[in-house]
Amino acid sequence: MTIVLQIAIDAISLGSLYALTALGIGLIFGILRLINFAHGDFITIGAFALIVPSAAVVASPFIGAWPFWALIPAIILIVIVLALAAERIAFRPLRGANPATLLIASFAVSYVLQHVILLIYTGRPKSVDIGGGLTEHIALGELRVPVIQIVTIAVSVALLVGLAVFMRRTTFGVQMRAAAEDFHMARLLGVRANTVIALAFGISGLLAGVVSLIYISQTGMLSFRMSLQLVMVAFIATVIGGMGSLVGAAVGGFVVGIASVALQAVLPEDAALMRDAFIFGFVILVLMIRPQGLIITRAARQRV
Repeated sequence: MTIVLQIAIDAISLGSLYALTALGIGLIFGILRLINFAHGDFITIGAFALIVPSAAVVASPFIGAWPFWALIPAIILIVIVLALAAERIAFRPLRGANPATLLIASFAVSYVLQHVILLIYTGRPKSVDIGGGLTEHIALGELRVPVIQIVTIAVSVALLVGLAVFMRRTTFGVQMRAAAEDFHMARLLGVRANTVIALAFGISGLLAGVVSLIYISQTGMLSFRMSLQLVMVAFIATVIGGMGSLVGAAVGGFVVGIASVALQAVLPEDAALMRDAFIFGFVILVLMIRPQGLIITRAARQRV
């Protein structure tokens, strides 16, 4: 039972991280039909903003100069501003373009941000510790739970509930849901496109900032491509859950996280190296059986 509980906590923690990342991707896709591959670079820049630019392998953190309670909102604010700037400079002028053009633009933004990181911080890996207490374990009988996993689950639940309340109970949230269902009709009904899209990018930046703090707390290592695998897995989670569905993105994130940890636990040692192959095979199976994803939006259901 202890082993099962340990695996369950690991799975929910990893699924929470994937769900938050997938939500940031799914939020933009729902409104603009844009797969924003630069989202991973928002996460990376949020992590790199923790340190003073340096070519040293171990960089000097800002923690000594900033109180920890002020560091967290500062990093999140940096990522939100970056996301809003990307929307205003790169994506707004191309809003009327076809999805392929927007996709290429997202790759271009990602390429630029990666090279900005290389220019400022160099390409050497760096390490940083933003919370020594997060690496400690809490003993619950025979179960030992890392504090960072508890924090990850708690923060993810709070953000998911907060986002759900915002989308259903506020004027802007209702407008964003309307834009996700039918953007052109929403504009005809008086929804301001610039405001809704900028808000979507702002929330996406907030989620990216939170993910960057959680991710760097778990790994402690910085690299200009550190978020590539995380975003690819989150994109897979979005496809599994249903493109355009925020609930589907969150569900897909938890499904992929739980499947990853479960496969790692049950597969033989030799076959455990093929865990990702099994996950990709599961994605193919889902798309064959249910191409729309696990959760279909109302607009997609009407089109079918």
